[in-house]
Amino acid sequence: MTELPQAIRDYLAGPSAAGFTPDAVVTDDGRTYRGTEEIDGWLHRAATEYQYTATLTGVSHAAGEWTVTQHLTGNFPGGEVELHYRFRLRGERIAALTIAP
Repeated sequence: MTELPQAIRDYLAGPSAAGFTPDAVVTDDGRTYRGTEEIDGWLHRAATEYQYTATLTGVSHAAGEWTVTQHLTGNFPGGEVELHYRFRLRGERIAALTIAP
């Protein structure tokens, strides 16, 4: 993971709204969260709703977007999924994140 920017490494290690710009936008599971207050609520719900393990399976960077692919297994519906985390940074922080299979 050393080739990833620090903000993305921090997110993958333990997400926090502090790593996002004040006007950041996150899209996950068909919902959009805007600003650090909504993102903080989303992170809290996501952290308490299911237990899972994530295995990094890929990293790419193109056209200003970082894509991190992780294989998740856990107690969520379906029990397994391959997710793509698409990050856009502004400076040292995350300005946009889209999470989708």
